[in-house]
Amino acid sequence: MLKKYSNFLLTCTARVTNNRVVAIATLVVLAAFLSYGYVAYTKKATAYPELRDIASHQRDFNELRDYFQDIAEKKGALYAYEILRRVDLPPKTDVHLLGHVIGDQLYKEYGKDAISYCTSEFRNACSHTVVVGLMLDYGEAATNDIQAACKKAPGGLGAYTMCFHGLGHGILAFTDYNLEKTIALCKKTATAEYDRQEFGQCVGGAVMETISGGGHNPGIWASMRPHYLYAADPLYPCDAAFMPAEVKTYCYSYITPHLIEVAGGDMNSPNPAVYPKAFSYCRVLAPNDPDRNTCVASFGKEILNYARQSDRRTVVTITDEEFERMGQWCALSGNEHDTTLCLLSVLHSIYWGGENEPQVSVRYCHVLANKNKEYGDACVDDLAHLMARYAPKSEEREPLCKLLPEDAQTICRGAK
Repeated sequence: MLKKYSNFLLTCTARVTNNRVVAIATLVVLAAFLSYGYVAYTKKATAYPELRDIASHQRDFNELRDYFQDIAEKKGALYAYEILRRVDLPPKTDVHLLGHVIGDQLYKEYGKDAISYCTSEFRNACSHTVVVGLMLDYGEAATNDIQAACKKAPGGLGAYTMCFHGLGHGILAFTDYNLEKTIALCKKTATAEYDRQEFGQCVGGAVMETISGGGHNPGIWASMRPHYLYAADPLYPCDAAFMPAEVKTYCYSYITPHLIEVAGGDMNSPNPAVYPKAFSYCRVLAPNDPDRNTCVASFGKEILNYARQSDRRTVVTITDEEFERMGQWCALSGNEHDTTLCLLSVLHSIYWGGENEPQVSVRYCHVLANKNKEYGDACVDDLAHLMARYAPKSEEREPLCKLLPEDAQTICRGAK
């Protein structure tokens, strides 16, 4: 930018060399402009010195976690969140977990009022940590405050119920990673107003914490994990007798990393070669069991992250090549039906209840269509229904519907 304007002003100066006054004035303007630009650039570079420090030192995730925790403790959580928004991070960095680290400090600073400072960034990490903090500090006595906090959770229509997903993580830690006790406490969160979704989301968060959590007490978590995760029965605890029927679907939605682990993969960076075996565990369930479809579809939300090298803080950076890779990996399910379920799960995670840029979801469907028209059509049809679901008001929905092909626009406007 500075070089562009510098060249422009110098050209102007050359044209008036016969007029000393104009030439001198022009040089004065140029000097002032360059000085202002340099000061502005310097201020921007020094306002957040951590940006330069992170860029100049290679750190693994644990080191980054400790670094952001240190920033949050010394300069405040809101400052640390600002760094997390701006910093260049290595590919595949789990910004959701980093958001949790900062959120823990935000809760220490503001207590239950921390929810008013949260945004929906980093997959709702901030609101999750607020309710986790309330549960760990006050237990069941915090129920009313947790309900109130979740109703203030930032985001779209799904923000309230997803807040209870975060609570599930916290309840599991509160019960010393006892899943049975956690389920009993999660059940108390259910309300008729939300069709008892709080219960299911809470259990889903607890299952996720069982598989890959343990941050609040790694020792107890490590000792309890083998009680609930078996190689001999990869679908456990979802098929356990203590898992209530009404929340089994949520369990199967989050069991995927364990299936990949049992198949011989690394949950943090799995080899796609293990996907066919991992998919096969879902087929133990009867073909007409709806949880079988949930189990298969759940691979999509994981593949969305596994297939990416781009910045995970936003879906805008996902490349067409990465979309194609997601399609290839979903196809490792082994048949068209399961591949479609996986691909649509990717779509749901990209769209994220309407909180992400809708054009990215449209582009994803277009990439699928270029490879396979049937998959592309299924994607557009499902996207039309998602737009209708998360934008119930016609004035909000119409601009979204116009992003779709004409046939899908009709579905978008008329879907219930």
